[in-house]
Amino acid sequence: MQTMHHTFDTQRYQIRPARLSDAEALAELRQALDAETEYFDRMPGEDVMTTADFKNQLCDTSVPDRILVVERDGRLVAYARCRGFHLKRFAHKATFGLGVLQSDWGQGIGSQLMERMIAWAKAQSLLKIQLEVVETNLGAIRLYQRHGFQEEGRLRHDRLLSDGCYYDTVLMGLHL
Repeated sequence: MQTMHHTFDTQRYQIRPARLSDAEALAELRQALDAETEYFDRMPGEDVMTTADFKNQLCDTSVPDRILVVERDGRLVAYARCRGFHLKRFAHKATFGLGVLQSDWGQGIGSQLMERMIAWAKAQSLLKIQLEVVETNLGAIRLYQRHGFQEEGRLRHDRLLSDGCYYDTVLMGLHL
């Protein structure tokens, strides 16, 4: 996949496949994203992925896997990952995840990443992309719906957030 350059609101963004040399920046980006919102499964400091962990992911060829990054001014501000399954009963689908720093929300980055991941999944002959999103992340849910994802179920009272309340995890899927 070639590197694509896009301009959103006078900011210059580069969308490209992740490289091994991005491992450290990906580890830092993941920690920054975890600290910004409660939309991820992890609390800050939980399930930390190191540079070595990202290097291992980027080198793993056991299943279809694609990590895209968004770079602005030499710094990663977003990523998306689509990962297939090694089990034959699930080899027709992949899981999807996306993260954009809050400072770059509303720039169309999520849509650009979604379009590229859907195209990649189709090129891999996958039949479905699935994801999980907390019910309070309305912006992400709207983004996924705009790209054809539909709610397929809910895990009721699945997550405890900082307000002391439990929230549903929305299961969504896109049939390609």
